[in-house]
Amino acid sequence: MLTGGGDCPGLNAVMRAVVRKGEAVHGDEMVGLRDGWRGAIDDMVVPLSVASFRGTLPRGGTILGSSRTNPYKVDGGAEAVKATLAANGIDALVAIGGEDTLGVAARLADEGLAVVGVPKTIDNDLSATELTFGFDTAVQVCVDAIDRLHTTAESHDRVMVVEVMGRHAGHIATWAGIAGGATMVLVPEQPFDIDEVCRTIQHRHEHGQRYASIVVVAEGALPVEGTLAVASGEVDAFGHPRLGGIGDLLAGAIEQRTGYEARAIVLGHVQRGGTPTAFDRVLATRFGIAAIDAVHDGAFGSMVALRAGDIVRVPLGDATSELKLVDPEIYAVAEVFFG
Repeated sequence: MLTGGGDCPGLNAVMRAVVRKGEAVHGDEMVGLRDGWRGAIDDMVVPLSVASFRGTLPRGGTILGSSRTNPYKVDGGAEAVKATLAANGIDALVAIGGEDTLGVAARLADEGLAVVGVPKTIDNDLSATELTFGFDTAVQVCVDAIDRLHTTAESHDRVMVVEVMGRHAGHIATWAGIAGGATMVLVPEQPFDIDEVCRTIQHRHEHGQRYASIVVVAEGALPVEGTLAVASGEVDAFGHPRLGGIGDLLAGAIEQRTGYEARAIVLGHVQRGGTPTAFDRVLATRFGIAAIDAVHDGAFGSMVALRAGDIVRVPLGDATSELKLVDPEIYAVAEVFFG
């Protein structure tokens, strides 16, 4: 097994389930590759057993470590991965990750490797599954923060801009905004009009009463005119820009245009960390059981997914063919409460 990309609550629960059923039911010998595809390239193999995962169910992160290494961007990387698996007598690989990790897995599967994928991303933007583990935890972290910010915003008649994760899709922002009673939710799928944002806030405060204005913005959200676009220019191994800063720029623009004091709160990596919710623990466990079953059924080149409450298998290519964006009907629910 390996875990790639950003860490995520529930990763240990997936691996725990794979190892438990693999060892106890199938008699498998399990190993892990440290730090994602980097470990597969550098032959960083560690033994895993049921004992390895005792006490890890409520633990965030991944005991195997992770990285954003792309074997196809490293000279001889894919060949090194294959050599590592062959040298260690590894019959099958369970790759746990998001679009980038699973994109590599799909490519390796096409080249003949015995790979099964497990979807992982707190952004919930993989199109082949209805939900990914870690998403529920991330939303709950955001809602807890928004709940706390309401009282301080009301005390100071202040605007709070809460920046959450979401590079290309605003699932976290939308769900957290609805659950947290946000004044407005800004997502990558719908470029926002900064003038409209400010008019909404001014209308909310114009009666002289103290209101908490909470604007939830996904890190990848952009204004219609493009004047608040934020990107550092740096990219990771998969070519994604490192985002961050839209919250600060938005707060500054709101304060300048409305005269109301505005503060930006960037939740950042706190959304990834800590204890997974009960829902994420159960979903991750179901995915892990389904993944080891897929291995023993020889269903290589597939990914386990949640559909209509059931765990099913889908082609790995389907998982990475397109991003799952926010359903306009869900966003329309949030829009009812804007203002």
